[in-house]
Amino acid sequence: MNHTLPAAESQRPATGASPTFSRRSAMAVLVCWLLVVFDGYDLIVYGTVQSSLIADTTWGLTKATAGTIGSMAFLGMMIGAIFAGRMADSWGRRRTILGCAVVFSVFTILCAFAPNAAVFGGLRLLAGIGLGGLVPSANALVAELVPAKWRSTVATLMMSGVPIGGSIAALVGIPLIPAFGWPAMFLIAVIALVVVVPLGIKYIPETLSSTKPMAAGKEPIGFSSLLRAPYLGVSVLFAVATIATLFAWYGLGTWLPNLMQIAGYNLGSALTFALALNLGAVAGSVITAWAGTRFGPIPTAIAAAAVAAVGLLVLLAGSPVSVVYLALVLAGVGTHGTQCLIIAAVASHYPDHLRGTALGWALGTGRIGAVVAPQVGGLLLAAGLGVNSNFLTFAGAAAAAAMLLAVVGLTIKAKQGATND
Repeated sequence: MNHTLPAAESQRPATGASPTFSRRSAMAVLVCWLLVVFDGYDLIVYGTVQSSLIADTTWGLTKATAGTIGSMAFLGMMIGAIFAGRMADSWGRRRTILGCAVVFSVFTILCAFAPNAAVFGGLRLLAGIGLGGLVPSANALVAELVPAKWRSTVATLMMSGVPIGGSIAALVGIPLIPAFGWPAMFLIAVIALVVVVPLGIKYIPETLSSTKPMAAGKEPIGFSSLLRAPYLGVSVLFAVATIATLFAWYGLGTWLPNLMQIAGYNLGSALTFALALNLGAVAGSVITAWAGTRFGPIPTAIAAAAVAAVGLLVLLAGSPVSVVYLALVLAGVGTHGTQCLIIAAVASHYPDHLRGTALGWALGTGRIGAVVAPQVGGLLLAAGLGVNSNFLTFAGAAAAAAMLLAVVGLTIKAKQGATND
């Protein structure tokens, strides 16, 4: 079977009104989105079982060591995102996407059978490599399949799969964990392996831009191109803004159910708070997709990060439950919406032959925030600083992201002005 996208689809005009966005391309985008949903499920599932691992196993976990294990998947994601983006540009999107999906599915399933904390953490690390590699590879492929006019919107909507997967983890966990225990949550990944991966084999094409030789005189593919003029400053800013955003988003995703239990809520209620956060993130994907197209991804990302900071600060006030739910929805809208918009901005800012590498760079280095956040959350609690110390720290990260993105916008505007002159 020929899995290479026809030239008419790969090299459509940038106007966006192209009839060449075929049913097969639409199916490829849908399958990539479904894989991102499972990516999101596997990321958030640890947060739903964390309390059970501390209380119901003989592994001797403390809040600090639980935070370290939570960081293992994000460390793997950092490795996967950096190298898979580069691999997608060099070896092809299709093989990289499917390989990453198989890796994260297999090692997530094996987590259900882990005999101790060390093995569990190692499996989460290996699953994280696949999880981290999927998103930049899938976004790079989808950016080539859709008309340029809709690239930012579709990139943002693609990322709605992450909080939808997280919402599924919270919903499934409410009945499943009490009935069957924490291992059942990891067995859900079987669905990705036996259903979605075969669909990917059937529908995901290989785009010509990732298989044809580099044109004469074009920049070489690789990180060296990102870390020199004219991309150096913006590449660094995108990376640091992603670190701050992912610190807030994955810190909340990892610790929120446990934080709410410490605050006095039972497991079911704590998981509904996690659901509110993830549903807010789903809403944020849709809202920011519209706003990003209307006002531009960078200005919208600045506003989204500010909304996240405000929502998290509201949680410090000891508000009524209804206000807490609203604040968590706003935090979900803002944190995940900011990350979606950063991806959209990166996908639009770099040329085709650097897009996968640029997405891998931003998301890979950004995983530093995701790696550090679970550990910081655990250490703050272990130090006796209380639940509010986590919310304040994550709010500060969101505010920092807003400021960094403002600098990104000014830098890009200054470069465009210099070019026009």
